[in-house]
Amino acid sequence: MTIKDYKAGSFNKQYGYKSFNPNPINREWTVTSPEINTLLEEANLRLGELNAFSSFVPDVGVFIRMHIVKEATQSSRIEGTRTKMDEAIMEAKNISPEQKDDWQEVQNYIEAMNHSIKSLEQLPLSSRLIRDAHRILLKGVRGKNKLPGEFRTSQNWIGGATINDAVFVPPHHSLVSESIADLEKFLNNDEIQVPHLIRIGIAHYQFEAIHPFLDGNGRIGRLLITLYLINQKMLSKPTLYLSDFIEKNRQHYYNNLMAVSLDNKIEQWLRFFLVGIIETAKSAIDTFTKIIALRDKMEKDTIVSLGKRLPNAKALLTYLYSKPVVTVSDVMTQLGVTKQTANTLIKDFDKLGILKEQTGYKRNRIFVFEEYLGLFER
Repeated sequence: MTIKDYKAGSFNKQYGYKSFNPNPINREWTVTSPEINTLLEEANLRLGELNAFSSFVPDVGVFIRMHIVKEATQSSRIEGTRTKMDEAIMEAKNISPEQKDDWQEVQNYIEAMNHSIKSLEQLPLSSRLIRDAHRILLKGVRGKNKLPGEFRTSQNWIGGATINDAVFVPPHHSLVSESIADLEKFLNNDEIQVPHLIRIGIAHYQFEAIHPFLDGNGRIGRLLITLYLINQKMLSKPTLYLSDFIEKNRQHYYNNLMAVSLDNKIEQWLRFFLVGIIETAKSAIDTFTKIIALRDKMEKDTIVSLGKRLPNAKALLTYLYSKPVVTVSDVMTQLGVTKQTANTLIKDFDKLGILKEQTGYKRNRIFVFEEYLGLFER
């Protein structure tokens, strides 16, 4: 079926309100729009360039951890949390009580992402995997009483004080299992020919329209994009996340999703989605390029003056790439050195302009690798 003939679904009258019933999507979709096909070609090219970095950058895993932290921070921020990246990297003991709940939501997202990527080695991209991620996401935070890990058994809605003035009412809960089963088949159907980025673009809309959980749908829906790209081997490492693009274009994102449900404008949504892939991949490539340049500068120019302390300095620098906010205790534990050695190393890095103390305290000091952290905050 051509994408021009796409019909999102219908609004069904319930008790005093109308809920949306999405049509099944598990079929072959043909894209005839020259504009979408051009965007699709560029998006695939950019993804290939990004994926190449995963192959030739040594120790790429230490840098990817920061990409995951950024995604967790941005995706959670869309839902109202205020945790910043430097806070997200800190240990729980260094987070103020009033910030602890937001911080924990970000940590849960990181755990859900890592768990899901690991699970893909054993499981298909399935409703089971999605529910496992949701269970981790809501563990001990806002929404912990909203059926973590389970699809909803009651009606939810988006916007509005009550369901009667809601902006959008997803399908009745009795339809959720059936709709998710269709979505799961679509994601894994090898018998239909649908370009991967078109498939996950349609699937992301469908997931948000179904809104299968009482809470956490947005974060799980965004997580689904990265998991699909990894599952289909379009990415060998989790290096692409759309939450930063969505956060910066939040109203356009919501408007384009709503336009599909109201007016079947799936092509408009796919254009937005593909532009998001292109811009996000270009941004990630730029970040990786700057990381490589920074690492070369640090290792070839900055720390060479440390002489016999150079081996420990290199070890600390590698650690900072995965955790650019540290304490003396962190350095002692990670490098297996004494407190005196850790203090000396940190003092060396402070003099060289690598680390900067941010608390102003004489005890319980926290040091930040600002130049590196700044690459992810732009």
